[in-house]
Amino acid sequence: MLDIAGLRADTPGCENQVFLDSAGSSLPPRVVVDTTIAHLRREAEIGGYRAANERIDDLHGVKTALGELINADPAALALSDSASRSWSDFFYSVPLAPGDRILISGVDYGSNAIAALQRARQSGATVEAIPSDSSGQLDLDALEAMLDERVKLVSLVHVPTNGGLVNPVAEAARIAHRVGALVLLDACQSAGQLPLDVAELDVDALSATGRKWLRGPRGTGFLYVRPELALSLEPTRLDLHGAEWTAADDYVLAPDASRFEFWECGVAARLGLGAAARYLLDHGPAQVYAAIAERAEYLRKALQEIPGVDVRDRGTQHAGIVSFTVDGLEPVQVRDRLAAEAITVTVSFRGSTLLDMSARELNSVVRASPHCFVSFEDLDTFVRAVAALT
Repeated sequence: MLDIAGLRADTPGCENQVFLDSAGSSLPPRVVVDTTIAHLRREAEIGGYRAANERIDDLHGVKTALGELINADPAALALSDSASRSWSDFFYSVPLAPGDRILISGVDYGSNAIAALQRARQSGATVEAIPSDSSGQLDLDALEAMLDERVKLVSLVHVPTNGGLVNPVAEAARIAHRVGALVLLDACQSAGQLPLDVAELDVDALSATGRKWLRGPRGTGFLYVRPELALSLEPTRLDLHGAEWTAADDYVLAPDASRFEFWECGVAARLGLGAAARYLLDHGPAQVYAAIAERAEYLRKALQEIPGVDVRDRGTQHAGIVSFTVDGLEPVQVRDRLAAEAITVTVSFRGSTLLDMSARELNSVVRASPHCFVSFEDLDTFVRAVAALT
């Protein structure tokens, strides 16, 4: 069992508010803040180079901790400044030619879709959306019917930004691989709240952020690339970390996923990310994930009982995001009125998941995302405040 009192004591930011925005940017535990700030202070004392050299082992340990969370060799990971950067670095390295096909999810994130459309314009490839089934999740039968040898990449979203459904990633990946397509998984909203095992999911690449459910600093993220695939891809941008300058007219790529990294980075933030990953490992990922799911389901059931409130989550399996609307109020109004009562939620707008939101004729939804440090008293406070809006 989790020590909720201890988790809350480790999270000073939850003392004077009901915090329900871990799907946006969560509250980091004290050790993450202390680790990050301590390194910034050390840089101010002796300079960034010496300070980084003092923490070489700890920096290597960041990938070790992340690898343990997703069952990956640390050498298969590349650190970055965001999930979007990681996703794009891999996506833009996949060769495309006229006639090639890119498949995106019906709940794909706006940044992913924009990148796919840009590359299609540049290469002569096409972008097609995989339909959702009647529950809202990825339609596996439709995916199978769409596949042929021209499909080079399938973009999957584990958990969308605008609701709590969980897509059947492993099943979709197996289907896509039958025609040799690569599978790129956006795990931005699942890393830190759902079990991730890259072997079981059978994905070729996975991108994630540090600031959400992992509770790391902003400006951190990571990319997993299947080891044998990493050796066959050349990133669109390189520096002397991702490659070695070996002759006046030649260079050699790094022999693992580090070819997707740049030398310059925010060392303090990366150390903070490592502290966040270790904090999760120390508290037991399975227990943390269960606590998140329990709180989200508690909110769904409570909100469904309030007249004038519509819970907008779809799918047959749910995650820690609870999306809803209130009759007569725009989601932004709901967010702001709750903020006035020290309750933090956020709004997901149509542009973030254009295909899904357009199909459901929604412009925006309120998004509540409780982490394990949120108490049930906090949840009840939130539910009462929402009921008072109707």
